[in-house]
Amino acid sequence: MNEAVEQVLGYARAVWRKRWIVLVIAWMVAVVGWVWVYLLENRYEAQARVYVDTQSLLRPLLSGLAVQPNTDQQIAMMTRTLASRPNVEKVARMTDLDLRAKTPQQQEALYSGLAAAIRLQGGDRENLYTIAYQNNNPDVAKRVVQALLTIFTESSLGGARKDISNSQKFIEDQLKAYEAKLLEKEKQLEEFKRRNVGTMPGEGGGFYSKLNEINLALEQAKLELDEASNRKKQLQQQLDDQEEVLSTPIPGGGATASALDGRISALQAQVDNIRLRYTDLHPEITRTKQLIARLMEQKKQEEDALKAQPQGAIKAQNPIYQQLSISIAEADANMASLKARVAQMQAKRNELGRSVDRVPLIENEYTQLMRDYEVYKSNYSGMLARRETAALSGEVESKTDSVEFRVIDPPRVPSKPAWPNRPFLVLAVPFGGLALGLVVAFLLTQLRPTIENRRQLLDLTSVPLLGMVTMIETDVARRNKRRGNLLFAAGGAGLLVALLAQVIYYVVLSPAA
Repeated sequence: MNEAVEQVLGYARAVWRKRWIVLVIAWMVAVVGWVWVYLLENRYEAQARVYVDTQSLLRPLLSGLAVQPNTDQQIAMMTRTLASRPNVEKVARMTDLDLRAKTPQQQEALYSGLAAAIRLQGGDRENLYTIAYQNNNPDVAKRVVQALLTIFTESSLGGARKDISNSQKFIEDQLKAYEAKLLEKEKQLEEFKRRNVGTMPGEGGGFYSKLNEINLALEQAKLELDEASNRKKQLQQQLDDQEEVLSTPIPGGGATASALDGRISALQAQVDNIRLRYTDLHPEITRTKQLIARLMEQKKQEEDALKAQPQGAIKAQNPIYQQLSISIAEADANMASLKARVAQMQAKRNELGRSVDRVPLIENEYTQLMRDYEVYKSNYSGMLARRETAALSGEVESKTDSVEFRVIDPPRVPSKPAWPNRPFLVLAVPFGGLALGLVVAFLLTQLRPTIENRRQLLDLTSVPLLGMVTMIETDVARRNKRRGNLLFAAGGAGLLVALLAQVIYYVVLSPAA
């Protein structure tokens, strides 16, 4: 510890011997520095504060009806690009600063200086922003901040409206494209239906389902035809066992005619009921007319036979035989109808059998056309809904303000310049000169070192020290030394007085500095 202190004291004594160098350097640096501080141009800072309110009452009301822009993201992007090159050029035009730049190099320097001097602070959760700019002309600084404030408030709204306009244009273009595709598919479907009339896929499951249904209907018709054929055979057997004519007394002859009249009336009423639903060409109407004609013929025969018989007894047809004949006729008509139906089903099945290779291709083509048509239709409907949403969003954006800018402090310039801080610089200059002088003096002592004590001599020579000789100063030497110390003190005092004079001048006499 003692060695370290002793070494420091040795350095201090060595620097003290170079004190005039320290004083001269301090004076030189102070004079040059004070002149530099005096010649510095004042720079005035203009500031403005604006609050961005993104809490709109329309946002919860229009939720799900209109697109809500991300205002926080827009404001964040705008704050990051406030000092961008396009905005800087716009500021230069708005403040007429671009008139000073005559050459491309001057313009580049102007834009670079503007971008470097613009400051935007604040944001985060408070949404309170401070726009600041420094210039040696306070009026220019104020106009620049005003221009930046205008750009700040207009760019976010203009950007949102431009995005909505671009979105609406894109949706309109897509709507036209999908409308053209939809019309094309509709024409293709119309042409497909016209080309494949009769073989279009139905709603019952397609070609194979239809073929299966026809097969089932054909089997059912064949079964019913077999049943009708068996029933006719049984009726024919019963008819063969009955006698066609029976002998009856005369009083009973009128009963048979009355029964025939009732039967004919019932069949005629049945024909009238069937005509209400079908035409005269229907098989049931044809069959019933044939039965009526037979009954009329039978009635005529009975009347003729009744007139030809003697007074005691007459020959009359057997009613059972007559009923069986009518049933056989009905069975024949029913079999004819069933045969026609079987033939029709067979023809349909044969037609489908011939189309077994073509119909599936038609169904596949129809399915593909409908799939594309449904996709285009769904996309077109979705685009229509989005167009309405975009239109409503555009109305909201153009007629209301989703973001409100409140200027808390308009652009203003204090009378005191923001830079330079001359009192501080005046104080810093002489201390900087003293520090530089001390460094130079120390370096000189290291270039030409001197021995300050016995320990240094012993360390250098490794020779035992036997004694020391004390230097006795003369009166002249002491007077010269005292005079030198006084001059040094006067020089240091003069530096201090000059420093105080500078501080008093800039703080008291010239406070605007």
